[in-house]
Amino acid sequence: MEKQTNQTTTKEEQKNKFDPYAPHKIKWWGWPLLILLIVGTIYISRTMHSNTAKETMGNAWKESETQRCEGGVFGTFYHITYEASTDMQKGIDETLQKVDYSLSPFNPNSVITAINNNTNMAVDSMFAEVFSLSKKVSAETSGAFDITVAPLVNLWGFGFKNIDNVNQEKVDSLLAYVGIEHVTLSDGQIQKKYPETMLDCSAIAKGYGVDAVGIFLESRGVKNYMVEIGGEVRVRGTNPRGELWKIGINKPDDDKESINNELEQVLQVTQLSMATSGNYRNFYEKDGKKYAHTIDPRSGYPVQHSILSSTVLTQDCATADAYATAFMVLGLDEAKKVLDKHKELMAFFIYTNEKGETQTWHTESMEQMMLQ
Repeated sequence: MEKQTNQTTTKEEQKNKFDPYAPHKIKWWGWPLLILLIVGTIYISRTMHSNTAKETMGNAWKESETQRCEGGVFGTFYHITYEASTDMQKGIDETLQKVDYSLSPFNPNSVITAINNNTNMAVDSMFAEVFSLSKKVSAETSGAFDITVAPLVNLWGFGFKNIDNVNQEKVDSLLAYVGIEHVTLSDGQIQKKYPETMLDCSAIAKGYGVDAVGIFLESRGVKNYMVEIGGEVRVRGTNPRGELWKIGINKPDDDKESINNELEQVLQVTQLSMATSGNYRNFYEKDGKKYAHTIDPRSGYPVQHSILSSTVLTQDCATADAYATAFMVLGLDEAKKVLDKHKELMAFFIYTNEKGETQTWHTESMEQMMLQ
């Protein structure tokens, strides 16, 4: 009996000898080799990680070269941080004043005010750039973004405070004058098909102002900076600690006093601009669902899509600003279709599902920059 067992063992050993999937014992000289391979793999992994970190990290700024400034513009506030040996506040303010003079409908002496009053149709280079971009985004979003929506916004009032006085007849009377196709720019002059058509660049002006300041800083040799105007942001290089910039996306909530600023998502970015639309606690409830305060320039009525907050990231802030507004009008499904065609755009949406629960959606291209 014992002999038979030995024979069986011998046969099993013979089988394992030629079976590549059978367990093998490591020879005594194999252990040092295995340990060496493991240590080497760990070393290479850590070295690669270290090199990657070095590529995205810079040197911390010197205290003497860390400049910060803030102020008011476009009915909101700006905050700017940049690395430079000299204070550039004067140049920054002059740049913002030029943007205000061109695009602010609240400035009685601005270019856009003159156009709306039909007193002077001549435009400056800033207005020409914004008008051209507005035309482009309008075409790419089937008219969801339209800077001629001003009469409709005024009709409904901020926060739809005039909702009880709005009827189909009033909406139709204004829709006749709404549509960027009614306005053209030729030889530095705006031409309107209807004198009643009014322009409002509020949905793109802040983003353009952010870009204007960024371009000004770059023209002065600044490589590391963050420009923020009313929540629209442009960053380049690294922050004062030599790290990538961290930017938060707020949660839409019922805090009308803006006391709570709870973040939905934190992003770690550089060489990008970001704009958010609909995330300023401007929404209303209907049948248990929340809707953002956004007018569809095509229908003349408030949109009833599920998106509460639309955040867009791309190279320039004006483009991000315009598309963020357009996506609020288009809604989640149509916005995704536009994003499929424009891979240069990254987006993060906060919306409500059919049960009224808050959900989020983002483009895959944002995964690498999301921290929470």
